Amino acid sequence: MIGRPRMFQSLVEFLLPADVSPGGAAILIALSFVTSAMSGALGLGGGVLMLGVMTQILPPAVLLPVHGMVQVGSNFGRAVLMRRDVARTLVLPFLLGSIAGVAIGAQIVGYVSRPLMLVILAAFILWSVWSPKLRPAQLPAPWFTVVGAVSSFCTMFVGSTGPLVAAFLVPDPLTRHQIVATHGALMTLQHGLKVAAFTALGFALIDWLPMLALMVGLGFLGTMLGRRLLDRTREGRFALAFKLMLTALAVKILGDGLGIWPR
Repeated sequence: MIGRPRMFQSLVEFLLPADVSPGGAAILIALSFVTSAMSGALGLGGGVLMLGVMTQILPPAVLLPVHGMVQVGSNFGRAVLMRRDVARTLVLPFLLGSIAGVAIGAQIVGYVSRPLMLVILAAFILWSVWSPKLRPAQLPAPWFTVVGAVSSFCTMFVGSTGPLVAAFLVPDPLTRHQIVATHGALMTLQHGLKVAAFTALGFALIDWLPMLALMVGLGFLGTMLGRRLLDRTREGRFALAFKLMLTALAVKILGDGLGIWPR
């Protein structure tokens, strides 16, 4: 009987990094399923929700790289499941821009105000959704180099820039399946580059691998559920839900930047 508590304690120490309590870890692992299902059904939303909860559980020093690693798993699973729907002409330009954006952001990540970046990000999302003068989806594929560079620069400071990228993938001319699949592929590249940058800056990734494996595994199951929900959604309803979700996330980001929400 004495050995069992010790074995359990050893298992907990192996699975969880020192920065996370068992209760906090349980919340994050369960939330990984919920947020992945949300992103699988609408193409976005899960990353911002996950980041919001993580800010209450994780220390600031590891927040962005851990969140980035979870998002790599969630978005990669979605991109693989829906690989036939990925708009491949957008991937390479976005990747090239993302490399530049992450490289520049990594050099000055300690010098830029995160609240200011959040306010700017939220303002752009609201403008792109509701301004009748700009249709981001009409951008030629080469311009996604700029989208990748700007959004990847921002992700080094604010973490979840999925809504910013999604603003350029509105449901016209892309179908709902193309939006969800392409967004997953682009965000996999962006978060992957971000994690690599933070690891180079000193983030101890290996300490988080067991817990991240649990989160990614459960997140993949959530992605499968979200995919089924997406298949049952009509194009018109998806377009409206997508626009409303972008707006809600922009308001949430704006509130974070202005310090409105309680922490």
